[in-house]
Amino acid sequence: MDHLKNSLSLRKILLFQIDSLLILGSCYLVLAVKFNGQIPINWLTFFEEAVFVTIFCQLVFFISDLYDVEGRLTLGEMIWRIVLAFTICLLLLSVVYLIFPNLELSKGLFLYFILTSLVLVCFWRVLFGWVIVNVCPRKDLLIIGTGNLARLIAQVIINRPYSQYHLKGFINSNPQNPENSILGLTVWGIDEDYIKGIANQKVNTLIVAISQRRENFPLEFLLNCKLKGIDILDCPNFYERITGKILIQDLRPSWLIFSSGFKQRRFYHLTKQILDTICAVIALVISSPLMLLVAVLVKLDSPGPVLFKQERAGENGKSFTLIKFRSMAHNAEEETGPVWAMDNDSRVTGVGKIIRKLRLDELPQIINVLRGEMSFVGPRPERPFFIEKLQKLIPYYNQRLMVKPGITGWAAVKYQYSSSVESALEKLQYDLYYIKNRSLILDAQIVLQTFHVIISGKGSR
Repeated sequence: MDHLKNSLSLRKILLFQIDSLLILGSCYLVLAVKFNGQIPINWLTFFEEAVFVTIFCQLVFFISDLYDVEGRLTLGEMIWRIVLAFTICLLLLSVVYLIFPNLELSKGLFLYFILTSLVLVCFWRVLFGWVIVNVCPRKDLLIIGTGNLARLIAQVIINRPYSQYHLKGFINSNPQNPENSILGLTVWGIDEDYIKGIANQKVNTLIVAISQRRENFPLEFLLNCKLKGIDILDCPNFYERITGKILIQDLRPSWLIFSSGFKQRRFYHLTKQILDTICAVIALVISSPLMLLVAVLVKLDSPGPVLFKQERAGENGKSFTLIKFRSMAHNAEEETGPVWAMDNDSRVTGVGKIIRKLRLDELPQIINVLRGEMSFVGPRPERPFFIEKLQKLIPYYNQRLMVKPGITGWAAVKYQYSSSVESALEKLQYDLYYIKNRSLILDAQIVLQTFHVIISGKGSR
């Protein structure tokens, strides 16, 4: 439910509505320009075609994650994604208009529509970003704490200039470590009048980012602020909301125990199991010709078996045999033993590079889904060798084994393959977010965004 609330924010609704109006309006604009304002067709009849095109474009926008309103994308990244999204629309809708050449936009107008929509949406998004930063009221906040946790939260906010939060500074809760400035922002000392300082800065939000083991917890101060009407946010909840992942560093078990989410809904599990089975059967039938082609290419490219089988840890740590198309040289780990995949890995074959980039090596895992060993959506299954290693180094790592692993997942669309302990920690934060907030809506979002990952080649090795 927390993820659903974040997905339905006012900013996202506003972006969606204006984008839709601009795309819909572009359909009529190019038509009006062509006929000098004298449109010889029924506006209502054309409306059906315009709505179809708008819905199609919005679906591609959603797949491209263009409704991120927490500032995770820079302006340049946003513009690039818009260009890529309209390029995909151009290619896919071209096929539609080749099949149905009598539609109005297919009559020499389609390219003009794409260009018009691209310019209008880009201009609107730039304007929206400027308004967010310079005009719209933002939540001015202070971070209580000056340790590593506080600095981490501060960096997250600073790196998201288009988010709804504006960091004003820090409050030092530890008088033994006085500091005047952190990351170029003011630090208020322990002996100062906090309430007066907050009032002068017009701060309406405080984030508690204190390590219980290292810093003093200002209970009386927080109580006074709360009674003054100031919002008090704890660090893990704020981090989850703005980043889409759960903060592992300094996370107390009590937060996991008492936080919302992590619910085992019978309806969700039953529905997901049924959908997994139905979709697996359909996917297996549809992808069979493609899988046959990939199998032939793998066999011709290098000696060895077509399929690669490997032990992985499934739900509750139960081992199963994962099936993939072989993308590396046969017995690639015979001399090295288990190692993580690397960028430009010399063990990857020529065909392997292509099928990995397009995620075609994952297709045989549909069989794992049919067997009930995997789901389409969930944390990626890890090898027992690495699990044994990582659970000693990363807190809460075993908790990702509480659900069925998936062909794709929240970490897969938001991050990249694990190639180190640090990247495994990053992926775990996304996996725990998924486990906490999993729902059919989030699953659908992940499946759609997987297409964007495949098209962009994000995270491939």
